[in-house]
Amino acid sequence: MVENRLKLVSVGGTFDVMHKGHWFLLEETFNVGNRAVIGITTNEFAATLKKEHEIDCYEKRRRDVVNFLRERGYYERAEIVPLNDPFGPTVDSNDIEGIIVSEETEPTAEVINQMRVDRGLRPLLMFVITMVLAEDGKPISSTRVRRQEVDRYGRLIG
Repeated sequence: MVENRLKLVSVGGTFDVMHKGHWFLLEETFNVGNRAVIGITTNEFAATLKKEHEIDCYEKRRRDVVNFLRERGYYERAEIVPLNDPFGPTVDSNDIEGIIVSEETEPTAEVINQMRVDRGLRPLLMFVITMVLAEDGKPISSTRVRRQEVDRYGRLIG
C-alpha cells in the first residue's frame, strides 16, 4: 500500500512523557505519509499551554521522539522542527499534503486549513486519530501519567 501514501505529512505536539497515545499517533503518521514533518513545541511555546504540571525540556522531548522513530525505523523519513506556535510550517508549505491530528487538536487543523486557503494554498488532507484509551476508558495523556493515574501503556496505577 506504500504507493497510496502521501509524499509529505505533518504532525505536531508537545510529546511530554511519551506514551501509547503518542506512539499510535506517530505510527499512523508514517502509515499515511512517506515522509513526515514532526513539530515539537519549544519550551517557550509549551509554557503558554498552561499545563498544570512540569513539562520536560525540549531537548529531552525531542530525544524521546527521535529514540521512538529510530526503534521503529522511521527516523530517516522524519524531519523534526521546533514549534513556536500551533501552526509551524503547515500554514505556508507547498510540499505538505496532509496533517495528522488527535480529536483534541482537530480544531487547530481547521484553523490551519483556513489560513492556507486565505494564502492561496490548498487545504491539507486531515487525518483525525482517535485518542488511545487507558484501562478506565479515559484517554491516556502525559498529565495522567505524571499524576500517576496510569502508566505509559494506559494501565491503572494504584
